[in-house]
Amino acid sequence: MKIKKTLLKFKGLVSVYHFLLSFSGALFYFFPSRKIKVFAVTGTNGKTTTVDLMTEVFKEAGYRVAAFSSVKFEIAGEEEKNLFKMTMPGRAVLQSLLRKAVRKGCDIAIMEVTSEGIKQHRHRFIDFDAACFTNLTPEHIESHGGFENYKKEKGKLFRAVSKAHIINIDDDNAGYFLQFPAKKKILYGIKKDFQKREGSVLVKAENIKADKNSLVFSIGEDNFFLPLSGKFNVYNALAAASLALTEGVEMESIKKGLKKAKGIPGRMEEVISSPFNVIIDYAVTPETLEEVYKEIKENFSPTRLIAVFGSCGGGRDKWKRPVMGEIAAKYCEAAIITNEDPYDEDPQEIMDQIEEGFLRYMKTLPEGKKPHYWKIIDRREAVRKALEFANPGDAIIVTGKGDESWMCLADGKKIPWKEREVIKEEHDKRKV
Repeated sequence: MKIKKTLLKFKGLVSVYHFLLSFSGALFYFFPSRKIKVFAVTGTNGKTTTVDLMTEVFKEAGYRVAAFSSVKFEIAGEEEKNLFKMTMPGRAVLQSLLRKAVRKGCDIAIMEVTSEGIKQHRHRFIDFDAACFTNLTPEHIESHGGFENYKKEKGKLFRAVSKAHIINIDDDNAGYFLQFPAKKKILYGIKKDFQKREGSVLVKAENIKADKNSLVFSIGEDNFFLPLSGKFNVYNALAAASLALTEGVEMESIKKGLKKAKGIPGRMEEVISSPFNVIIDYAVTPETLEEVYKEIKENFSPTRLIAVFGSCGGGRDKWKRPVMGEIAAKYCEAAIITNEDPYDEDPQEIMDQIEEGFLRYMKTLPEGKKPHYWKIIDRREAVRKALEFANPGDAIIVTGKGDESWMCLADGKKIPWKEREVIKEEHDKRKV
């Protein structure tokens, strides 16, 4: 009991420390969010793409925009890569970015907000004008002590934002986020026949058509073209459109903005197109991994799907490792389990845990349907193996790193890593 009380006291002190850091940052930079509209995007998946689509839409509508995501920081057209390996940086970084956006004359700022960031009070002392919810699936479970706690951390953002809420009504957890009051509510989705709620606006996509390069859909009588693959991106486009509508942006500007979407580096990015396809994607949750495999099967129609993947370490979400192994065994004809970001964990143990799920699913398959698989700790060697194994007409999907620039090892060590360059280098060696 004494140990438990001591731990709770320690956690309380840590929380106070982070709160004071947030207040100090806001104070030092003169509370910049009071001079600019700030929009928050939270959820498990799709945040980065949603921020990017929102940015394009508001630019098209004539706004001067700042955007902060896990990939980059953009202020009035000037971009720099987010090298923090942290979606929502602390230590007053966000406040300094907002102050810079104000100095550059930006009208709005759009940012990803994470559960870890909320837990450490990084959202505090930012006056958000709208909060957008994309979806919720298990993530950071061990850090938060369960899915319900993870959901409650996200809920703290909606409790703090009273002006406008944009909510994916198709998500199973939408009801939880709908309970928080707001002056404006826009509900968006694809699947459900909505019942109109008092004070809410409904935005529904219909007539969806997809191929490996684009998406077409309609909202009411308006037709939209999105130069991105993956049906899940329709949700991200709907979120962007919904936020723009809360700000009175014309539908024509929303159409033009979405049409200009460039896609996020390292998200469903085709690196090699011949004699087989090689795609990279960030996918670090079971849900996104499964969606990526489904989309490649549907849009590329490969003879065989070959996966190269791992699972991040650092004591985070160990539960998902065997689950991701099962998913790979279910969808792929071959898989190479490899290293990703082990941090202070033994990478071999992480791979063994992934393998457990892989083998478990393999046992359910008839002998002739069992996928080939290898465990190769060196990620470059794993890529090389996939390229050697592939035949014309196959597709290789390499997940977990996307556009990241580093691989994180024990004791804070980082080594440079650029997924697409490694793939191209190894592919070029095969041509010689």
